[in-house]
Amino acid sequence: MEEKDLLKNAKDGDKNALTILINDNYQILAGYVIKLIGNEELAKDIVQETLLKAIINLKKFKPQARFSTWLITIATNSYRDYLRKNKDMLPLNEELIFQGKSVDMKVIDNVQLKEVFKILSELSYDKRTVFILKHYYNYKYDEIAQIMNCPVGTVRSRLHSAVNSILAKMKERGIINEKGF
Repeated sequence: MEEKDLLKNAKDGDKNALTILINDNYQILAGYVIKLIGNEELAKDIVQETLLKAIINLKKFKPQARFSTWLITIATNSYRDYLRKNKDMLPLNEELIFQGKSVDMKVIDNVQLKEVFKILSELSYDKRTVFILKHYYNYKYDEIAQIMNCPVGTVRSRLHSAVNSILAKMKERGIINEKGF
């Protein structure tokens, strides 16, 4: 059954359709949240909160984007709210961020890759989020702008800044040389 049919059935009260929707999108959601947060316990809480909000507000979902995009938007907002309320961020675990590495990163070895993900964990929330959405999940700029609730130009700027920060730190740590190799 197609996602749009599952959504219609779930909105009409079909619990089986809702279960299928959640099961089909759980790994994407959980993978995104763990990469974003880098803290397993908090990630579990955010995923649970996201799913609860999605179930409660399912009738409000307008399928202008994929269901997974909506879940990621809810998770991103939940984490943003958490950061607002808790100024002392929990430490990131780059090993968790390293799980499910992007195929774009296959050109460097695992030792270098772990260092790249350590650098990624050091980025600010906004830069890290945009980088993960673009380079892990291949979201388009307008989708990321929708998720982040900001203009496309801001997304491009944050992504550019994130990439430049990663490259600068890679050079600084000897992962790549000045020419980028």
